[in-house]
Amino acid sequence: MSSDKAIIDISPSWDGTITSTHFHIAASTFAELWNKLVLGFPHWSWINSPKRLGFASTGVQGYLSLENMILPRFTEEDQHQCGLDGIEDLTCSSEDVFDDTAILVQKDGKERHHYDFHVIYSSSFRVPVLYFRAYCSDGEPLAIEDLEKDFPAYTAKELAISKWTFITQEEHPYLNRPWYTLHPCGTSDWMKLLFSNEPSVVSQVGVAVEKYLTSWFSVVLPIFGLKIPLKLSLDV
Repeated sequence: MSSDKAIIDISPSWDGTITSTHFHIAASTFAELWNKLVLGFPHWSWINSPKRLGFASTGVQGYLSLENMILPRFTEEDQHQCGLDGIEDLTCSSEDVFDDTAILVQKDGKERHHYDFHVIYSSSFRVPVLYFRAYCSDGEPLAIEDLEKDFPAYTAKELAISKWTFITQEEHPYLNRPWYTLHPCGTSDWMKLLFSNEPSVVSQVGVAVEKYLTSWFSVVLPIFGLKIPLKLSLDV
């Protein structure tokens, strides 16, 4: 860990949150590393955009964005083998990596759906929040019932149990349109738990802010059947 990196003080009193400044640093670094190391997938980018009137300012005028992602399709075997743990592969199925985002129809004849992901800092919860939208190739948005068909089995099961607490639909803070979002309640708790169990962090009593966001992604992306590549995790 280099001395010039911004550090989060991981002390017993740390509540698992980060500042808006730390979020911006982490988001910019994550986008740079993803775009350099992860080939054949859409790029992440930082979008500068002032918030609309009526929304509290966080000091961060913008958000992290990845658009036109096509999720992997899962075989029945994949559904049983894939889980929420592990960050070695980008997707559960190595046969379903797409080098061309213009591919709209899978081999089984089913239309592929497009996903846009925006990561926005929440001034209320003081954590990153994932907003996303899903749509067909003609731009028609997907209903939440259609989302379940795209998700891996473990996500679909959770969605069936707690549909409107696990995933909610809210107005996008910057775009003034309804987007789906993963509710941030509990995010700070599991982020604190993640780092409290990592020996290197405990021994150093601190962690680079870039590591915080990468760890957050390692929990969030598997919901969509995606995982953080190991090479990206090692570079932060």
